[in-house]
Amino acid sequence: MSRSRWIAFGFVAGVGVSGGLFVVGEAYVPGLSTASASTPATASAEPPKAASAGDLLTDEQNTIDLFKDASKSVVYVQNMALYRDVFTMDVVQQPVGSGSGFVWDTAGHIVTNYHVVQDASALTVTLHDGNTYDAKLVGVDQSKDLAVLQVSAPAAALMPVVPGRSADLLVGQKVLAIGNPFGLDQTLTTGVVSALGREIQAVNQRTITNVIQTDAAINPGNSGGPLLDSHGRLIGVNAQIYSPSGASAGIGFAIPVDTVSRIVPELIADGRVTQPGIGAQFMNDAIAKRFHLDGVVVTTVPEGSAAANAGFAGLVRDNRGSLLVQDVIVGVDGKKVEDSDDLYSILEDHKVGDTVTFTVRRDKASRDVKVVLQAAGSE
Repeated sequence: MSRSRWIAFGFVAGVGVSGGLFVVGEAYVPGLSTASASTPATASAEPPKAASAGDLLTDEQNTIDLFKDASKSVVYVQNMALYRDVFTMDVVQQPVGSGSGFVWDTAGHIVTNYHVVQDASALTVTLHDGNTYDAKLVGVDQSKDLAVLQVSAPAAALMPVVPGRSADLLVGQKVLAIGNPFGLDQTLTTGVVSALGREIQAVNQRTITNVIQTDAAINPGNSGGPLLDSHGRLIGVNAQIYSPSGASAGIGFAIPVDTVSRIVPELIADGRVTQPGIGAQFMNDAIAKRFHLDGVVVTTVPEGSAAANAGFAGLVRDNRGSLLVQDVIVGVDGKKVEDSDDLYSILEDHKVGDTVTFTVRRDKASRDVKVVLQAAGSE
């Protein structure tokens, strides 16, 4: 996770490490020993037998099989940027970050987080077989922290992930995360769905809704990797963690697959997501709050826009030249709108051409207005 948002609090528990191995010390408890002094261990004592495949529990075998299959869909994404050498003044490419991703289709499309590829001058993708390919950026949606890349790899080397559904998830379901934390390739962690309907902030400060919270360990480098259910189906894209130390604290967040399945085809087809809107311009939220205005204040309504066709009115000047507020959007389809973030989040569930009911306040009186959504432009 190269550019995740970190929130620090609390303390870090220490773990003893020696030679790369976790060290567990022997503890002496009076009156308790594993062998008496009068009966020393003999050379004939048999060491414990290693577990065989037949000793594995059904759940363990399921996890092993799932990892073998699903890991073939997971890739390593490296972000390169241009720098000028201070001594030679030559422009060189250097790695500035890395993350994970997964194969979307046999055409070579790779899905990852936007923040993994942000500001890249070049990108490379390493597949499960160890082969590395130059990748081109196909499209991004900053508001959902998603990006699509494409590599020219043989179709036989591309193992697409199997999409599931996130709308049917339940708290407590088993989940598995595969990625490249700290550059360690093909790492598996397991956990459960800890909560549903969470909200996180994207790079552009827009709210991503219906986010999945999980306790499966997600660390820097896991960003963009898949969150899977117990059948190996994609249910989310690992995006952020809430951490006291920059490493996993058991609170990770994944963008739901229902959102991914809606956005990725648009990015592949057009390179961007066409957001629905009403064609009007709105007052900055900070300015509206300064004047104690709740809702989204309409400032300008271009002629011929969806807002104009629905009868919206923007700011006007009185006889003294002061600006007067007319229409303020306070609801959409029965959902309360307190700021532009609320408005955009609701509209994202619609598409261009949908008829949507806006609740608009003017002079302390409210009315419902039906609007046919257009492609967003100047909002």
